[in-house]
Amino acid sequence: MQVLDTAKAEASISRKPATIERESTQGAFFWLAAFYFVYCARPEDWVPGLTYVPLAKISAVFALLGLLLSSGRTRRGIKDLPREAKYFLAIVCLLFVAAILSPVWKGGAFLKTIDFSKAFVAWVLTFLVVTSFSRLRRIVFIQSISVVVISIVSMVKGHSQPRLEGVIGGIYSNPNDLAFAIVVTMPFCFAFLLSAKGLPRKAGWAVAMLITCVTLFMTGSRGGFIDLIATGVVCLWIFGIKGRRVHLVAAALLAVLIVGIAAGGTLKNRLLATSGIGLQSNLDLSAYESYEQRRYLMILSLKAIGRYPWGIGLDNFVVYSGVWREVHMSYLQIAAEGGIAALVLYLLFFARGFVNLKKIRQLPKHDPQVDLFAGALYASLVGFLVGALFSPEAYQFFPYFSVAYTSVLYLIAREKNESGNPEQQLLNSSSPMKSPRRRDFLTRVDGSPRSARVPSGLLRHDQ
Repeated sequence: MQVLDTAKAEASISRKPATIERESTQGAFFWLAAFYFVYCARPEDWVPGLTYVPLAKISAVFALLGLLLSSGRTRRGIKDLPREAKYFLAIVCLLFVAAILSPVWKGGAFLKTIDFSKAFVAWVLTFLVVTSFSRLRRIVFIQSISVVVISIVSMVKGHSQPRLEGVIGGIYSNPNDLAFAIVVTMPFCFAFLLSAKGLPRKAGWAVAMLITCVTLFMTGSRGGFIDLIATGVVCLWIFGIKGRRVHLVAAALLAVLIVGIAAGGTLKNRLLATSGIGLQSNLDLSAYESYEQRRYLMILSLKAIGRYPWGIGLDNFVVYSGVWREVHMSYLQIAAEGGIAALVLYLLFFARGFVNLKKIRQLPKHDPQVDLFAGALYASLVGFLVGALFSPEAYQFFPYFSVAYTSVLYLIAREKNESGNPEQQLLNSSSPMKSPRRRDFLTRVDGSPRSARVPSGLLRHDQ
């Protein structure tokens, strides 16, 4: 009993260091949130006057600077990075190797890889700085509301265009990319809808989801539509059937039916044109030619993989193809440009996202909010895996962010689970530990002075 009382006392004392840590990383978190907003909302692509301002670079530099200034005060360190972070780093390194050995364009691939490596920096900052559920929720909110804003801007600026092509620059210039971003983000909107308090907020998120759904139909993206079906089925199964909200299933089906009738004309014509029968317009002919071209590019990418198994360099396939087109499958894209080893690491990286979510379900205590966002992350990752079969999204940041969210959510849920049960902490301490640092922490339960820093052993999860 005395040992248990000591553990409870230490648990209460540990709240102060946590508060100090939050204050010391506030600056880094602010600039990290700014980076997420700049990347997801792309204000420089649709707000006049911001075109020549490098907002993403500015926010990334300040976030990194804030983290360096708070070094030694954070709960997590570089040594605590999970296995998925190491996979991500290895992918970036292999892309650099492919750029150096590229038979196509070494300089261009090298510069593109440097630009893509920002995703890894953002990933690491997310893992180190997002140490509470409220911070994670805020980051996910920024991504979700940014995609909603982009959907509104796309609808307003491109309502007279058949596919919203080139309406917004950057990562949303291609309608397929816009549809992909909408689908992988929509489960988060679903989670905010269910967790919102009060009818006005719930109505706001419902309207936001309708807007994104309408925008997706206006893109005419066939891959995006298939992706929407897969993601929607997972969302309705988790939130509707398993969550005992059967009314959500009926409401969602009715909403998709209405939106499809009202704004799905372009998408319907493109789906029918895939068969090559009844081509009546230039848009139909373009859709069929796009289908045939994608088949050709997939075959060509397989030949490139066989000839250059180490890869031809990031973004070099468009040159290698001879028709200046990407292969519309993320798995073939990264295999052709980064090599076979990069593809293997790519698959292992995203598999770790599902592993993290499985570990959350296995925790003895479950927070309803954590479970809700874990379900949203599961649907988002499933949406990515399906969408990756039809879109060249190997270097879009959104899927990498989703895996970072699973890593952070697992640690938050685990730390909350253990801190709320001193007896469970003592039971865990009685088992052999791999980490000497954690063993040192456990020998101090008798009340002797201990570091205010949370032991790194509690943060590592099957590295």
